[in-house]
Amino acid sequence: MKIKTIVLLFAVALMWSCSSDKDENSNDGGSIVGTWDAVALIVDADTASINAEIGNQILQFLSRRECYIITLTFNEDLTAAARNAVGTAIETASLGVGGFQVPCPVADDFDTASGTYTYTNGVVSLLDEDGLTLEVPVAINGDEMTINAASLQLADFDEAGELVFKRR
Repeated sequence: MKIKTIVLLFAVALMWSCSSDKDENSNDGGSIVGTWDAVALIVDADTASINAEIGNQILQFLSRRECYIITLTFNEDLTAAARNAVGTAIETASLGVGGFQVPCPVADDFDTASGTYTYTNGVVSLLDEDGLTLEVPVAINGDEMTINAASLQLADFDEAGELVFKRR
């Protein structure tokens, strides 16, 4: 299976979140400051790969239980942090007699990263700990943030879809 593609998708999302951004004068519809939890990967059910569908199911399953495997924090001082336990969630997911099951990861299961960001006109420019910059368009509507998954420029992932984050 191409579960590794989903892991890569979320790893890039994590890298994206390592640097964060905020600009009070942006024209994006809202401030990015706060803690954001990934809650869904929205894809076209008719064209999406099985990996994308499984990724969405894992995110929705865990977020309904207030368990978040990707969390991005954008601070007012333009620093950012990310927590990611996607690999653990995928490794522990199973389909059994009771249906789809994924245990909520514990603190030791999360990878963390930090960096800095700018946020202008709906684009987050992230500078990670290695000095690499990634620019990602985002849409913020109140306490919901979406990003086009294809804009992350992932190898072997070119289908349309959006990662959806909710602000705490």
